[in-house]
Amino acid sequence: MKAHRLGRAVLAAAGAAGLVALAATGASAAAARSATTGEPPLKLVAGSIDVTLENTQDYGVDLDLGTHLVAGNAPVEVRATRASYSSQVVATQYVKGKPVRQLPKGLVTDFAGLGKFLHITVTDANGKKVLEKDQTVCLNGDGSRTRPDAPATSPYPDDCAANPFTQGAVWGLQTGWSARTYGNSADPVQLAAGKYKAIVTVNKAYRDFFKIPAGESSVQLNLTVQKGETCVRGCVAAKSLSAGHAAPRPNAARPTGKASVPKGPKPDLRAVPAWGIEVAPGDEGTPDAGKDFLQFSATVWNAGPSPLVLDGFRRQGKDLMDAYQYFYDTHGKQVGYQTTGTMEWDGREGHHHWHFTDFARYSLLNAKQSEVVRSQKEAFCLAATDAIDYTVKNANWHSGNTDLHTACGDHGSLSVREVLDVGSGDTYVQTLPGQSFDITNLPNGTYYVQVTANPEHRLYESSTKNNVALRQVVLGGTAHHRTVKVPAVGVINVP
Repeated sequence: MKAHRLGRAVLAAAGAAGLVALAATGASAAAARSATTGEPPLKLVAGSIDVTLENTQDYGVDLDLGTHLVAGNAPVEVRATRASYSSQVVATQYVKGKPVRQLPKGLVTDFAGLGKFLHITVTDANGKKVLEKDQTVCLNGDGSRTRPDAPATSPYPDDCAANPFTQGAVWGLQTGWSARTYGNSADPVQLAAGKYKAIVTVNKAYRDFFKIPAGESSVQLNLTVQKGETCVRGCVAAKSLSAGHAAPRPNAARPTGKASVPKGPKPDLRAVPAWGIEVAPGDEGTPDAGKDFLQFSATVWNAGPSPLVLDGFRRQGKDLMDAYQYFYDTHGKQVGYQTTGTMEWDGREGHHHWHFTDFARYSLLNAKQSEVVRSQKEAFCLAATDAIDYTVKNANWHSGNTDLHTACGDHGSLSVREVLDVGSGDTYVQTLPGQSFDITNLPNGTYYVQVTANPEHRLYESSTKNNVALRQVVLGGTAHHRTVKVPAVGVINVP
């Protein structure tokens, strides 16, 4: 499993029950009003005024106070974009699919959501302030319908998870729907066991922008913090992908008829600069124990306008599948296929699934940009792990194969379907086997990590001119004490 993606938050039973109770009591009057009777565009609602949280040793408290944002009589949609890696993020409100106005500068600085949307103040039983902090809110957060006249489904993505090199995000709250204000990426806080008062308020800049009435922008809660006995979510460093999405099923059999590559839309595979770069020793007790490695994470994404869809069909008795790429017209109808290499079983720890061969290549280049080391990793299980740009044409905001177990099969699989949807990327993190270069005998100096998508051009795509990305690194130190400096890429200063 790829463990770099944060699992989606799950609505706590008490919070969900409180929200339902609220809809059945005080909020039911608002829900019963016609869509023309002045619902505020956005409001802050508490699931319950009594909240109990756990303080886990050596971790702290997840400050999930059970508050929600609720949209009024129209969807609330914001799109965040970055023109280039050298540009700042710009957030714009959209109405009926069209840009209306930009959010004030400084409110949204990354792709995690609406920055500093909420202000939280916590006081103890004596009225002493013990905590004060701002909190980012994701409009795509866990939520549900809050009134019977609300649409049955929401078109917006499921979360605000992003890659360091994400270029475009879509955040939205469907008419009459709620979004839980607490996100998985929030840091824990330190609060001792005891009784508190918590005041949660929408910050003024957002109140003014979204025209949230004063009476709908703040809630006061009774907070109890108790000692936790088990680790809560967030305690583990590595979180797995959600298993709630079933991957598209492969065709029942190998395609028949003449193979062809019809004219029309194709996927466009692009690499982003390597990230998560660090130096690490080889694993103890292995032949690599005395070596130094440069580890890195790599992402290849599909800029569209067509999805990359691959089926693999197993050769009888072999750990090998024949791979087929499928093509679709502008209406999404399958119009052709072509053989495109193989899929192989990878039984190494951290993988245990089927990989499409020659999907990407990693090379370490010297200062003259000549290859000095090539990574062993070239085969991938394709899955939409990261939202890279959900503003491109035909981006799929609900990619269906984020779960690697269903997307990439197991050792007993006879066939698999691997999909990289438009707007999404596939990331392999630096801790997985093969995501490194042996730098033991390399001199200190400037190098480049090169990530190449579709290196052998086995896959059919609209352009192969944008398949390569470079990331500069500077090696230093001494044997077994090597260091690496990673210059920023434009304004993105993530090693």
